[in-house]
Amino acid sequence: MSAESSAPRFVKPFRVEAQDIDERGHVNNTVYLRWVQDVATAHWQAAATAEQQAAIAWVVLRHEIDYRHPALPGDRILAQTWVGPASGLSFERHTELLRAADQKLLARARTVWCPVDARSGRPRRVTGDLRARFSAPDSREEPAR
Repeated sequence: MSAESSAPRFVKPFRVEAQDIDERGHVNNTVYLRWVQDVATAHWQAAATAEQQAAIAWVVLRHEIDYRHPALPGDRILAQTWVGPASGLSFERHTELLRAADQKLLARARTVWCPVDARSGRPRRVTGDLRARFSAPDSREEPAR
């Protein structure tokens, strides 16, 4: 899965919480998936207009996650995401999860999303305007909490 792109990256920090740890002593795989979805949602909310957010909802068509290294209790995680190719009815998004302390790549994900009409639930086309919203330089980072 190739994740290199010149698209701007949006970054959201997370902290590993006690409930994220599984019986093996590291972050459970489902938590990585939650982070992938949470950073995608935060990017959408930061980049899309209020009108776009009211009109468009998103459904996932596919997730691919490659796990490289475990996240451990107390780690701070930086989730960075950016958009990839968009076609008529799908929008590709990439995410990397890094340990903040040493920038070690913990996991890399590729997700294919489909925009749907928020009222009808029917798929809708990816427009040039929608695609351009994610190339804007003012939507790169969520403030740390």
